[in-house]
Amino acid sequence: MNPMLNIAIRAARKAGNLIAKSYERRDDIQASLKSTNDYVTNIDKASEEAIIEVIRNSYPDHTIITEESGALEGKNTDVQWIIDPLDGTTNFVKGFPHFSVSIAIRVKGRTEVGVVYDPIRNELFTAVRGEGAKLNDIRLRVDAKRELKGAILATGFPFKQVRHMPVQMNIMSDLIETCADFRRTGSAALDLCYVASSRIDGFFEIGLKPWDCAAGDLVVREAGGLISDFTGGHNYLTSGHIVAAPTRVLKDILNKIQPHLPKEFQNN
Repeated sequence: MNPMLNIAIRAARKAGNLIAKSYERRDDIQASLKSTNDYVTNIDKASEEAIIEVIRNSYPDHTIITEESGALEGKNTDVQWIIDPLDGTTNFVKGFPHFSVSIAIRVKGRTEVGVVYDPIRNELFTAVRGEGAKLNDIRLRVDAKRELKGAILATGFPFKQVRHMPVQMNIMSDLIETCADFRRTGSAALDLCYVASSRIDGFFEIGLKPWDCAAGDLVVREAGGLISDFTGGHNYLTSGHIVAAPTRVLKDILNKIQPHLPKEFQNN
């Protein structure tokens, strides 16, 4: 096994076990608002600390980029661990059992390892660049769906950037004329892994952060799916605007999205 993958799995499982135990003891959860509609809990922070400890024990010089602590620069800036210790915090706070731990490892600007762990279902999604993607020990391959008609699409609403809600609704209104239905689950990392495992046929979202999607991005691509930004380019880790699907479906989704994009999206 890739040694960094092994450490990423160990870190994800340690954090996931902590999250699962805390989920059962709801009185111990302390939540506060970081910004409008954006929660952080003591469990996010404890999960992050657990992940950092595992990484530092094996790779003390690597740089770690986390949702809660920001960039923890090491001597080796070529290797970056990008971490979301609890993707789906609002679900966690509300007792909705759908959230994950997301860990990506980027080397010289290219994602080499991706791990997304769902502690409630004990589902571990992993990918290594050039070696494929797995759900636990099962190899993943996206369904070769050839058209948008009948597709089930996942999305997330831009609740942190509500000015983009009209764009979101216009896109969905256009898509629903062809696709079958939408899912909105609250964890972008899992949405991407569900594309890779063909539980859904496509996913799009406005304004994600790298820690939301860097690991799931690699899982999708190693399962044979495609990922792009809203203009069909590869700027999604910077812009945060992302589409993931099998090749033909992604093309159809982009054709529905692009007529509704304001100039600020077209430049990202």
